[in-house]
Parts: sequence; C-alpha cells; structure tokens
Amino acid sequence: MALPLTTDQPDRSVAPEERTIAREFILARLGSLFAFAPVGVWTVAHLWHQLAAYRSPQAWEQAVTGHVNSASTVLVFVLVLGPLLWHTIWGIVRMLRSRPKPLQSGFSNLRYVIQRLSAVGLLLFLGAHLYLAWFEPRFLHGRPEPFAEISREMRFHTPTLIVYILGVVGIAYHLANGFWSFMTMGWGVAVSKSGIRWMERVSILLFAVLLAIGWAAIYGLYRGGEAYGPPA
Repeated sequence: MALPLTTDQPDRSVAPEERTIAREFILARLGSLFAFAPVGVWTVAHLWHQLAAYRSPQAWEQAVTGHVNSASTVLVFVLVLGPLLWHTIWGIVRMLRSRPKPLQSGFSNLRYVIQRLSAVGLLLFLGAHLYLAWFEPRFLHGRPEPFAEISREMRFHTPTLIVYILGVVGIAYHLANGFWSFMTMGWGVAVSKSGIRWMERVSILLFAVLLAIGWAAIYGLYRGGEAYGPPA
C-alpha cells in the first residue's frame, strides 16, 4: 500500500533519546562554531583595531567606531551580535546543566571552572561595554563614541581602567581556551594525545598574544586621555 506523501505523526523509527542526543549535538556544534566565527574572529579584529589609538584620535575613530553607512551597522549587528546572543544563551544552558568532577580530573577541571567564571565575567563586562560604547552613544546621542570620551575615562576614572584590564584578561582566556575546546572536543580537529598537547601550546600562545594586544590598546587609550584632562 502506498504511503501518504505527508503525515502529522512523528518519526517513530528514531528513539526519543536518540533524537535528544542528536539535537543537543547539533546545538553544541553551532554554539561552538558561533563562538569561533564570526564572534571570535571579530573580537580579535576589534582588539587589533584599538591599537589605532597610537596613531591619532581620528585614526581610532575611523578604525573602531566608523561605519560607512547604516547598512554596515546592521551587518555587524546580524553577523556578530546575533551569533553572540546565540552563544551566550547556549553557554548559560550548558553551564546550568553541566558540573565539574573534581575527583576525576585535576588541571582539566580547573580549566573548566575558570572558563565558566570567565564566561560570567564576560557576560557582565560585554553587556556594560556594548551599552556604554555602542548603544548609548549611537541610539541615545545619535553619534558614535568619540575617542576623547573613552580615553578620558581610561585616564582619569580608575574603576573603568581596572574593569577593562580585567575584561581583556577574561576575553583572552575565554577565546584561547575556547579555541582549544573547538579544535579538540568540539570539532575533533586534534584528537590524538600529541595533537591535544600541541593545541594546548597554541592556546597558551594565543592567550598571551591577545592579552598583549588588549593591554597595549588600553595603554594607548590611557595615554591619549592625557591630552583632554579630567572630566569637568
């Protein structure tokens, strides 16, 4: 007898447990992929563009806050903030469901805990940063954030300076450890013991490079704030 072309009945050939495992597998891969690209790639580029503070205030504004038109702003929102939101929700759900196993793993478990702590810190840091550096100036004041404003804050407002220093540490660690996880457990690019050890070395190097770029950018902003003097 011919089967109907369509049916409202669920597929009984696959057990519900297997469908759940497959769904969670796909969601985990998407969460990992979105963290690596475009979010991770864009974050590295964003840190690098901050170094334009050493050239001039105009160069920094062009590199960091300059958009050719509204379409480029929308493009950044879709390609970066959308995947970032996905990765954030996926990470929160994963954090609530998983637990460390201190009796079974030493360094790996410590890395797990630090990764989760850095995620919580980054959630707070990025939320404040996106509001103060992007949403407030563009949507409440109708302009991008000027160099004078952020550099003055870095120079004369110590809490802001400390928050950004710690925020860069969190970004560097979260990205570097996330890269290791992406290449090993996430997508299985390196699965042998030697490959995993090499990925650990690469992730440590990546952490150091990102930390150096981020702190250099902060110093560039701090140095540039001297020309504007403290806030009135």
